[in-house]
Amino acid sequence: MAHTADHSLIKLFNLRVLNSLALVIRLFLVGYGVYQDKTMVVKYTDIDYHVFTDASRFVTQGESPYNRSTYRYTPLLAWMLLPNIYATPHFGKLLFVTCDVLSGVLLYHILCLRGLSSDAACRFCALWLLNPLPIGVSTRGNAEALLSLLVLATLLCLELKRFFMAAFFYGLSVHMKIYPVTYALPIALYISTHGKLEAQKRGVFRMLQRLFNKELVLFAAVAGAVFFWLTLAFYCLYGWDFLHETYLYHLTRRDIRHNFSPYFYMIYLTAESQWSLVLGLVSFLPQLVLVLLTSLAFHADLPFCCFLNTAIFVSFNKVCTSQYFLWYLCFLPLILPRLRLSKKQGVGLLLLWFAGQGLWLMPAYYLEFEGHNTFVYIWLAGLLFLFNNSFIMVQIISHYIPETVQRRKKTE
Repeated sequence: MAHTADHSLIKLFNLRVLNSLALVIRLFLVGYGVYQDKTMVVKYTDIDYHVFTDASRFVTQGESPYNRSTYRYTPLLAWMLLPNIYATPHFGKLLFVTCDVLSGVLLYHILCLRGLSSDAACRFCALWLLNPLPIGVSTRGNAEALLSLLVLATLLCLELKRFFMAAFFYGLSVHMKIYPVTYALPIALYISTHGKLEAQKRGVFRMLQRLFNKELVLFAAVAGAVFFWLTLAFYCLYGWDFLHETYLYHLTRRDIRHNFSPYFYMIYLTAESQWSLVLGLVSFLPQLVLVLLTSLAFHADLPFCCFLNTAIFVSFNKVCTSQYFLWYLCFLPLILPRLRLSKKQGVGLLLLWFAGQGLWLMPAYYLEFEGHNTFVYIWLAGLLFLFNNSFIMVQIISHYIPETVQRRKKTE
């Protein structure tokens, strides 16, 4: 009996079976979402999906996608979802689901390149492919799966030393959303040192010297060209609306609605203040300093560095919602194989992460649905969640064995 169960588990963690199961689950939920949207008061489809579709409809009419209020994304997304208008309104969900599953495939190949066996790589991929959070986000019509795919494609190409394609995917990912710009410094340092151990032992001056090599120049030129020409093309088509809604809005954004951010209550209280804009910009300083430090310290292990930079960016951002968690969770299967935590420690950190969200959701519910003034409690819960996230990151850093350390042990 035990042998049969083990054999079934091995079959489950075959990549083809795993991908098929992940796809079937997602397609089922897309179909269920259609049913729930038609028959229930609470809709399954994310409101953002309707925003994307409305923006695509404006494009088909020869108008700007920014005629749709709250559309604050690149026009490229509205163009990609034109089949929502011409073919089926569910095309976008199918696209996001496909990207979600393909992200699992990329994770598998990166894990194999980092030394894992096929079976082990499949087991860690399952943490993404069978994870309820990315499944729910993609099947409800949120576009975060696109970004996960582009970022993971960048990492895979860098692992394979295919710098041209890595630069193309990276430039495209920054165009789609601005947060991957936090990977620019670690990528530059990674390419300049080629991940060599001896390069890590030199000083800062030597590190700066290595920033000027042909691979890095190629990467910067291609990524910059992709970003520049896409930006120029859409600026010519849609003008200032494109620049403001896609990029500048997120820099000056002052969201007074409750969210996980530790800054939310400050922004709420100072919304009408003349210092509101300045405070919003100053809030980027902790992110900037911490991302700089982690980039310098951990760039040799690029997936780990990207995970830390993204987790810092999300945790300390002036707006933080649950869908942002996907930005760093897609790296988790890449760092878990080198994380030396006991099962008890791992479960404890996971429960701590969920507990922080649960304590926030309670006062948020009473504010949203009961109309009670719980702003202070939401803010305190947000501060606690930030503390929890910071503690978890410290524990991960303390118990992580970087790729360079493992290679050093092998060479010795």
